[in-house]
Amino acid sequence: MRIPMEQEAASFVSRLLEELASYGADDQGGVTRLLYTPEWLQAQLFLAERMRALGMAVRFDRVGNLFGRLEGSSKEAPVILTGSHIDTVRSGGQYDGAYGIAAGIAALAYLKDTYGQPVHTLEIVSFCEEEGSRFPLTYWGSGNMTGMYDWQSGSIVFDADGISLQEAMEAAGFGRPEQEASTPVNIGAFVEIHIEQGPVLERQRKRIGIVEAIVGQRRYAITVRGETNHAGTTPMSMRHDALVGAAEMILQLEADALVSGEPLVATVGRIECIPNTPNVVPGEVSFTIDVRHMDETVITKFCDAAIAKFNDIAKWRGLELTIIPWLEAKPAPMSQELGDKLERISNDLSLPCRRMVSGAGHDAQMFAAHCPTAMLFVPSKSGISHSPQEYTSPEELAEGVSVLAALLYELAYEGILP
Repeated sequence: MRIPMEQEAASFVSRLLEELASYGADDQGGVTRLLYTPEWLQAQLFLAERMRALGMAVRFDRVGNLFGRLEGSSKEAPVILTGSHIDTVRSGGQYDGAYGIAAGIAALAYLKDTYGQPVHTLEIVSFCEEEGSRFPLTYWGSGNMTGMYDWQSGSIVFDADGISLQEAMEAAGFGRPEQEASTPVNIGAFVEIHIEQGPVLERQRKRIGIVEAIVGQRRYAITVRGETNHAGTTPMSMRHDALVGAAEMILQLEADALVSGEPLVATVGRIECIPNTPNVVPGEVSFTIDVRHMDETVITKFCDAAIAKFNDIAKWRGLELTIIPWLEAKPAPMSQELGDKLERISNDLSLPCRRMVSGAGHDAQMFAAHCPTAMLFVPSKSGISHSPQEYTSPEELAEGVSVLAALLYELAYEGILP
């Protein structure tokens, strides 16, 4: 196939990302676009108009996933789907998630203009949510499509202001029974393109990353309760200090992760102390744990051992411990055959590539058990992500579009499916 002119693709994608970033632009120079907020809805409607202008048939499903469709000549042939998510972390960058949508729109527009109607229907999806930045769940968009969630389960999930997911969804115009269900029909392959969010490609001077697997994740909410008391009159030997106990647990977690070795990672990302006063022994501390690895057995063994040690620390210090697991995402291997195609395409385009594991979670892992799934990365400047400093050059963005378009051409026009 003829490859898109890189200058045209670079200009198109960069401009689309800049326009999209205006929806939710914040005072820190970043983008805050949380699920079902006005900024989120405006961004989805903006993308819908862009898709229509490029000749795509546009629709929303019941939870707010947005689709742009190029109808194939074979109505029975499975759909080829590509896309990523629209939501952001708080004060995030303009590339995470959004690039996969902009690149998909660019690729579909190029294929339509150059080759006309595909054999297999091509669709670009802008998932309504992936990050978990507003509500305590992740992959609400792709999870509804793949059966992980029931769209009616939002009534028991609340944001920090006490607004339920169901209420927020309905306020944005979704969540009605008469709207189109999110469950997909007959998907032949799902392909997601994303910025790497890490430094590997840049440091190794590779232009394309081909994901072999997405790591599994376990997340826990930990609460340590001791006894609030006076900092000056309570002897050290008589304290039940929740913060000291939590600190010992956190250091133990780090030590165990270092012993386990790469690629396992364990992170305490949020911590809260009560009463958080200089002259009071802390009575309660809450913190989160995030553990990731590509092997489910390794994750399970590590987490079970960590929890056992936390319980030992709490018992020895006379503390009460509550552990609530709130995310269990299994490792997701990508399609070997699609990965081989991506490697061949990258080599044909003289783009140095490498096979790699994704340490971050992505919508692609929701589809891996349902259809052949592929994921590719383009470099991230200095590995920075989830930050206003997030950056990938226009040239690198365009190279990703070229690889994505070539794969979609083979799948949708030549009909070469795994």
